[in-house]
Amino acid sequence: MTDVEYLAKTRAMLDHIEAKIDEWLDSDVIDIDSHRSGGLLELSLPGGSKIILNTQAPLQELWMAARAGGFHFRYVDGLWLDTKTGAEFLSMLAAQASAQGGKPLNFSV
Repeated sequence: MTDVEYLAKTRAMLDHIEAKIDEWLDSDVIDIDSHRSGGLLELSLPGGSKIILNTQAPLQELWMAARAGGFHFRYVDGLWLDTKTGAEFLSMLAAQASAQGGKPLNFSV
C-alpha cells in the first residue's frame, strides 16, 4: 500500500469512529468525548478511562492503547488486523470501549 493509500484508509477509519461517537451522543447512548489531533484520536469514556488510537505512518499501522493494553493493527485483505492475534480492529475497539464504558458498544460499519 502506498503512503497516500495508508493515510486515506486511516483517516477514513478515524472519521468513522468519530461519526459513530457523535451518533451515540445525539441518541443519548453513551457520553464519550473525543479529541483528534492529526492521526491521534483520544476517546474519554465515562469513569475517566481513555482509549487512544494513533496512526503509525512509518510502519503503516494503526495502534490502540486501552486499559487492557496496547494493540497494533496492519491492513490485510481489506481489514485492519491485530499483528499478534489476527483480531479485527473494530471488533477489538468495541470490546475495549464496551468494557471501559460499562455498556455494549458496536463500531461496525
